[in-house]
Amino acid sequence: MKLSITGGKSFEINGNTTIYETLKANGVFLVSPCGGKGTCGKCQVKVTSGGVSVKSYGKLSQQERREGLALACQTSTTSDLHIEIPEHSKLVLGGKIAVSIFKDTVAYLQSYGVSIDPLAKRVSLALPPPSIQDNIGDLQRLCRSLEEMGITNMRFAHKFVSTLMETLREGGFNTIVSYSKQNDTVCDAISAYPPAHPNGRFGLAIDIGTTTVVVYMVDIANGAVIDIGSTYNSQTKYGDDVITRIVHATEGGGLADLRNTVVGDINTIIDFQCGKHNIESRHVEAAVISGNTTMSHIFWGLNPASIREDPYIPTVNYYPIWRGEKASLNINPLAAVYTAPSVASYVGGDIVTGILASKMHRSPGISLFMDIGTNAEVAIGNDEWIMTAACSAGPCFEGGGIKFGMRATQGAIESIKIDPATLTPSVSVIGGGTPTGICGSGMIDAIVELYKTGIINQKGVFNPAKSPLVREGEDGLEFLIYRDSTPQGANAPQRDIVLTRDIVLTMVDMENLIRAKAAIFAGVSLLLREAGLTLDVLEKVYVAGGFGNSLNVEKAVMLGMIPDLPPDKYIFLGNTSIIGAYLTLMSDTLRKDLESIASKMTYIELSVVGGYMDEYMSAMFIPHTDLSKFPSVAAALGL
Repeated sequence: MKLSITGGKSFEINGNTTIYETLKANGVFLVSPCGGKGTCGKCQVKVTSGGVSVKSYGKLSQQERREGLALACQTSTTSDLHIEIPEHSKLVLGGKIAVSIFKDTVAYLQSYGVSIDPLAKRVSLALPPPSIQDNIGDLQRLCRSLEEMGITNMRFAHKFVSTLMETLREGGFNTIVSYSKQNDTVCDAISAYPPAHPNGRFGLAIDIGTTTVVVYMVDIANGAVIDIGSTYNSQTKYGDDVITRIVHATEGGGLADLRNTVVGDINTIIDFQCGKHNIESRHVEAAVISGNTTMSHIFWGLNPASIREDPYIPTVNYYPIWRGEKASLNINPLAAVYTAPSVASYVGGDIVTGILASKMHRSPGISLFMDIGTNAEVAIGNDEWIMTAACSAGPCFEGGGIKFGMRATQGAIESIKIDPATLTPSVSVIGGGTPTGICGSGMIDAIVELYKTGIINQKGVFNPAKSPLVREGEDGLEFLIYRDSTPQGANAPQRDIVLTRDIVLTMVDMENLIRAKAAIFAGVSLLLREAGLTLDVLEKVYVAGGFGNSLNVEKAVMLGMIPDLPPDKYIFLGNTSIIGAYLTLMSDTLRKDLESIASKMTYIELSVVGGYMDEYMSAMFIPHTDLSKFPSVAAALGL
């Protein structure tokens, strides 16, 4: 049977295989935060002809079903099939995705005052050819020349040695050796090439987030970022947060499934980037992994059970530099793969790399660092000390668990205004055009605007009498943010839901968002209290996270998500985990800085700190039950 796409290609499809699986196998990727489980409702396709077997319609409305929409992961075919893929369902791998404010990564690397000294290094050698008088073996000949260059204690894997004879003779005993440093005294050989062999030098910076995965393909000879790829972490089909994934890995026996899933996501991006730029995978000689403690453990296939059990001790905080083949990545099998060190079970390498990217560890002034993602982490300190804690915010600010939620990419509503007189919303869309969903900054705007206009109360509950845009939906009350403007009615042309649709914020969405913001603010409040500090001592507040670039400080304060401080103290950094991974990839000096940061961070376990639940429940209101914590909000609202 054939599966054909409007404006695209045709593929063979097996009746036992879903549309989602067939598209993915042929390089067509759909948005699927749940990893194809059918719970997120985002991998929508429009069936225009052919017969289908639908296992579940998930969250699709009756109107959407009537208009031919189906979930690709829940739909298989019973005949030749033709589909259209809505723009909001397409997942683009590659391209310059706006995940960070650091546009010129090389300039930012140089701002640290370090030279380019990547994880994978190269040295050119001219070995004297063997003779009857100089009759030592090829490997010993290589070691002798390396020692003359000051490189001692080099370790050689069998895979390296097995091709050495041919490599040396092809180059007339002139060769280029790639290697990495395990530490200051021990090195590991990666590859040997004849001098005339045309190849580049490439490395990967990889951010494994709970919800998303980001990969930088880097030319490590000069630090240039060649390409950026991003996708949802398909582990979400086993659970939205780290706890449910730990349970699946340990009690469900699914550790291998979780590992294979995220490695598959990363390899999909790597293969895409290598193909796009004509890079041979064997020339990718280094990678840096940055992720929270659970993500890093699962990536390496380490049992994460003890992470969630008192006293919450991970298997590893500081990882050895392991090989590309051990990581199962589609790169040089002997490539050096470095993992950012963790601090504790719930503060991982992504926060350590984030602090490296923020430079707060180099400043004598006291700063606050907030990474707002599925697992919200906060840190406070300066160049002498750093305290840190974690609070589970959930995936909603990255689009997970929100009916029309999406990441801050093309087509996402990033800001909203509601006219106080007409109560009519107006929206700003990333990239312009028709919106396909709403990202984290847009969600925050929406809640605050709804609160300011009285459409919701302090608890986030809708008031239907206030606005006709509050309506009864399939999941209860919802607010219509964006109305499909396509003419409707008996005489109207057929409505194409592939291009247009109503976008709403539901009561369930509202509850998830308020819980998330409460967890974040409670974490900040308790960490400050444990440090014996007040807000006025903070010189800067660094905000990391995918949606930070378009976050409105005033509205985030009014929501009660971040402290009530002057806007000029806030610095939004985007995805600091990936930037920290890039810096670590490109400089041994900064790699040592990273390990120094991790060693001086003190972790505070909020679950055993008295008063956390009181702080959390107090923050479950807009902005807070204690308005003295938000004087600017009280003044703005005349309270």
